[in-house]
Amino acid sequence: MDHSSCSNPSEVLITDIQWKLTANFKAKQIVGCVGLSAAVKIDGCSKLVLDMVGLTVSSVTDTETGALLEYSVGQASFGASLTIKLPEKYRKTGSVMRVGVEYTTSPPPESGAVQWLDPPQTAGKQHPYLFTQCQPIHARSMLPCQDSPSVKTTYTAEVSVPRDLTALMSARVVGKTNHGDITTWKFCQDIPIPSYLIALVVGCLESRQVGPRTLVWSEKEMVDKAAWEFSETESMLCTAEEIVGPYVWGQYDLLVLPPSFPYGGMENPCLTFLTPTLLAGDKSLTSVVAHEISHSWTGNLVTNRTWEEFWLNEGFTTYLERKIVAKLHSEKERHLCYINGWKTLNDAIDQFKSIGKLELTPLIPKLEGVNPDDAFSTIPYEKGSAFLFYLETLLGGPGSLDGFLRSYVNKYKFLTITSVEWKQYFLEYFKKQVDEGVFDSVEWDKWFYDPGLPPHKPVYDTSLADISAALAERWCTLSEATEDSLSGFSESDISGMTSMTLQEFLNQLLSKPKIDIPILQGMDTVYKLSKMGNNEVKLRWQRLCLKSGWSEVIPAVVDFITTQGRMKYVRPLYRALYNCGEDGKALAVSTFKKYKEFYHSVAANQLAKDLKLT
Repeated sequence: MDHSSCSNPSEVLITDIQWKLTANFKAKQIVGCVGLSAAVKIDGCSKLVLDMVGLTVSSVTDTETGALLEYSVGQASFGASLTIKLPEKYRKTGSVMRVGVEYTTSPPPESGAVQWLDPPQTAGKQHPYLFTQCQPIHARSMLPCQDSPSVKTTYTAEVSVPRDLTALMSARVVGKTNHGDITTWKFCQDIPIPSYLIALVVGCLESRQVGPRTLVWSEKEMVDKAAWEFSETESMLCTAEEIVGPYVWGQYDLLVLPPSFPYGGMENPCLTFLTPTLLAGDKSLTSVVAHEISHSWTGNLVTNRTWEEFWLNEGFTTYLERKIVAKLHSEKERHLCYINGWKTLNDAIDQFKSIGKLELTPLIPKLEGVNPDDAFSTIPYEKGSAFLFYLETLLGGPGSLDGFLRSYVNKYKFLTITSVEWKQYFLEYFKKQVDEGVFDSVEWDKWFYDPGLPPHKPVYDTSLADISAALAERWCTLSEATEDSLSGFSESDISGMTSMTLQEFLNQLLSKPKIDIPILQGMDTVYKLSKMGNNEVKLRWQRLCLKSGWSEVIPAVVDFITTQGRMKYVRPLYRALYNCGEDGKALAVSTFKKYKEFYHSVAANQLAKDLKLT
């Protein structure tokens, strides 16, 4: 059962969506008409129930006859329900009805899926911009639908926008027509996807070809920089195909969004959304692209049935992402990613514990009455991928799961799945090893259902982490920062480090007691950490400085959290600032209130909770 949806797909299942919409930038509303192909699953079913939030419905019709249909709007746990009465002739198993709903979305902030940007909020400063973020349950604020990952549909769309703007979707462009000052873009997605993967962007966009099946899109001010940063996309795609089979979506485009986008990336089919915080200038943060590419198989093809099973999307995708890292770089680098991830897992568990929500830390949490946004963290990513790594080690090490991954994707592609079904197929696939007792030590239920850390920590190769730890230990043994004590350090200490190794160095320092400010100042003089363009380094460096009470870093922190809205960065930094005494608390709250409209609603809602404003 999907606790986050009030729809009734077990009785009437939506199989296709036909969507026509106009983007009204002046009113910041979508005016739409959505056609739904609804297949009746049980005899006597009298109603179709859809999820929605903030939508004003003007009519519901049987599109084959044009007849108006009776409908009602009711309250639901996460929004509202739209209940449509089915005519008698459609109440038999196998009947297919086509329902049309005309509606208008609410302006912000109720339109949770859509962020409308005024021209000054864009890079070009000349045109408005909109983008959507439907995961996990925000598609219902954009169109009435069965907003559950258990429901997969094909879709077509016609999007009417000002003629000087470009529309893109998580689908193939199949045409466009001009009508005076309006252009209507036409799209088709003929592979069934869940509602959270419906995506739309409208803006003054340009593209650059970076591979045989990849365009990089962005505003012209950053498109060339983005094209260079992500020029290795095709090699990542090919590497993923070697592991899990052919890429079935045709085009794989990338879109670099404005800085308020709340995530690192979003795996919308045919059009991955990316944050501009990845544009480090040295390709050091492109593993996020490997992650989103991996979703083309684990998540988009094989999908978690409910948000309680989110690890089946993210744990598998993180595991596959790191296999790509190993093939393109080294197995040691892959292990370092896991070491870094284990620290991130610890941090996430500690954060939930601090707010009394440890029940949200199992691999499969219970989400009845819980908004999936409130349960979102790195836990399904890191605990899930660690579980797969652990099983890999029991089977003999790297490569031992490759055959299973390909078989698993092939068996469940276009479908949804639960952990119980995955476990059953896993044990069937490895029946020989089961008979040999290979998995006798696996505490399945503890991995799935226990809060906190997993019952077993995999053994990782620490050789790269040891380099970082040794350097961190040298700094921690300094009693004071003098010319003599600093003479043993030089920029060459870190010049050969990868981005992940440098992050691990800072992670090691963060795990220690706070460091004296003069020593941090000496470290910055030697390594110039505060000047680096790598935002993963910036996040850790600023957290380290705030932990030590170095107030001079606060203006840089405020600049960082108000010029980009990626939750991975802004949430821990706002929390760190909030914990810097009464002055820090006041500054965190006043800064958030001043810039609240800059953030996407998903980020703004979570930040308000972090700062105890709701």
